[in-house]
Amino acid sequence: MMNISTGREKKSTSILGEVFGKNQYDDRVDTQPDILTRDMFRLLGRCVRLLFSVKKLLMAKFLLQLGLVFPVLLLPWMAKIVIDNVILQRPFGETAVSYPPFMNPIVNHVDGMNPMSIMFTLSIIYFLLLVLVGTRSSWTNAGLLQGQDAATKAENTLSFGFSTGGGVWGFFDFLVYVRLNQTVANRLRVRLFERLTHLPMTIHDDQRIGDSVYRVLYDCPEAADLSFRLTFQPFFALLAVGINLYILQYSYGDVSPELIWIAWAMLPLFILGTAPFSGALRRTNQNKRAAGAAATNAMEESINNVGAVQSLGGAKKEQKRFAERSAQTFLRERYAFAVLVATVSVLSTISGIAALYVYILITDRIIEGILSPGDFAVLLGVYWGIAGSVMFFGMFWLKLQENAAAVRRVFFFLDFQSERDHSGTLKIDEIREGVNFESVSFRYGDDQPTLSNINLRLSLGELVAFVGPTGAGKTTLAYMIPFLLKPTSGRVSIDGKDLSEVDLDSLRNQVTYVFQEHLLLSESIRENFLFVNPDATEDQMMEALKTAHCMDFIEKMPARLDTVLGRSGDTLSVGQQQRLSIARGLVRDSKILILDEPSAALDPQTEGQLVKALQSASRGRLVIVIAHRLSTIRRADKIVFLEDGKVKDLGNHDALMENSEGPYREFVELQGG
Repeated sequence: MMNISTGREKKSTSILGEVFGKNQYDDRVDTQPDILTRDMFRLLGRCVRLLFSVKKLLMAKFLLQLGLVFPVLLLPWMAKIVIDNVILQRPFGETAVSYPPFMNPIVNHVDGMNPMSIMFTLSIIYFLLLVLVGTRSSWTNAGLLQGQDAATKAENTLSFGFSTGGGVWGFFDFLVYVRLNQTVANRLRVRLFERLTHLPMTIHDDQRIGDSVYRVLYDCPEAADLSFRLTFQPFFALLAVGINLYILQYSYGDVSPELIWIAWAMLPLFILGTAPFSGALRRTNQNKRAAGAAATNAMEESINNVGAVQSLGGAKKEQKRFAERSAQTFLRERYAFAVLVATVSVLSTISGIAALYVYILITDRIIEGILSPGDFAVLLGVYWGIAGSVMFFGMFWLKLQENAAAVRRVFFFLDFQSERDHSGTLKIDEIREGVNFESVSFRYGDDQPTLSNINLRLSLGELVAFVGPTGAGKTTLAYMIPFLLKPTSGRVSIDGKDLSEVDLDSLRNQVTYVFQEHLLLSESIRENFLFVNPDATEDQMMEALKTAHCMDFIEKMPARLDTVLGRSGDTLSVGQQQRLSIARGLVRDSKILILDEPSAALDPQTEGQLVKALQSASRGRLVIVIAHRLSTIRRADKIVFLEDGKVKDLGNHDALMENSEGPYREFVELQGG
């Protein structure tokens, strides 16, 4: 595992922000993201394994790119024939330079022809190569104009395609690359999204939505792109170096051995030139992405709470906060770009000095008559074939440092323990009895216990009310039924099956939780119902709407069930949202229905109708209501009174009120009941 933290640290600063000045980041879960070199190599290995899921595309891309290696080797040697044997009209074999074996068919064919016939033959070969694979410089690629920021780069990376060839072959090679890249990126996005949606509720309290969005949309494409860079590009770069070194040794080893030593020396020189910048590149790119996620967080939070921002006069303050976060992203981009420029400058200097020496060496040999003018074209082609591949390895190492930050951010949450890791194998097909809490306790981190030694049995057919002062643990207790929270100690079971051993999907198919916050989708009412029950009929939907007393406003809507709601249902009043959320919960038709403050926004008359409906709905199912209003509580079959995380009273309203010193009665009297 990587050297990273996975705790619930309540830190207001991140160590990343201290690298280049004042901290502006929002990290609460991923708080120690510095990458050691050994951790980076583990990440790279995992990137390579991403390609195992697209083996057919991988093989197609390999064969297509392999087919582009050898045609381009012909071009420098064809140029040599044009210069020496067509323009200068020299006979073949005049110098000690030997043509490589792959040129023998062409040389044997044109040897003895007059210059015009040689030129005509070579032109036909060149034309066929042009149509099939393009020329040496005709690469096929596609991408949008972009800046240096990670967001626009990620969008380009996601749909980017590239081929080292042109023509018909290069076009199909390009298409396969695009398909390969998008498939790997999309699958990784889906994996990360699935993982993030199954993080424990305690982690969701700390993890910012904007940061999660940034990781899925902008970090995942970099990991997919890197998986390709780690396999194909190094392999074909090494192949190019090997072939060109072979050509150099075969044809020029006796006449100009210095070129071979220069070629071999370039690789260690490039590696030494980039090594000092590796750590700085990793840190600056990690900071860049953390700053970008912070800016996304600021925007998401402001827009999501736009009502509070406007009503409290906080628009200017929020604008300033976003401007500061946005400025940080640009600052980090400039830092990263400065490090990259410094590194590329070193590489270019090394390459330029080597190229200048090679030019002088070749021209001296031509003047001395050891080489022919045509050899200039060949040796330059071979040199840049080697230099380009070696330059690739230098830039490749830099790209690894840049992408490592994005990759680490993706795998951090893929490795993070989710509730899926605690899911068992036992199935719950249909609940027949109810829920049992046995000596259940719970605490958040190192805080004081929220629940202590809860022993409680809740049966089907009951309408149960969880009652108590704020902070008593009512919601925490309810969260344990669908296993949104895991007990710190003790056992929660349904029909005798320990929930820690139960498959989560089968459990949650039987439990519906209607939150106090109205989490309606910005879709039609029908789509909101089909979201929880794809098989729901229109009759079931209408019955649920009637039970939740929604028909008074549904009938006034021109499109009725097909009315599209605004953001989170904001086109409805709070009370209408509440009732519609309850109706959606009823449509799911699960055996356990949990309602968090279902009557908080309802008038007394509507509340009374709703409670009667819930009493009717509890036949054959367990309905749990978390409530403060006494008018809702009184009608419950069983009242669970919680205080300081403990069950202080248990029974129905009348029985509990008979105890003059009972905690529940004292609570009711304080409420004015």
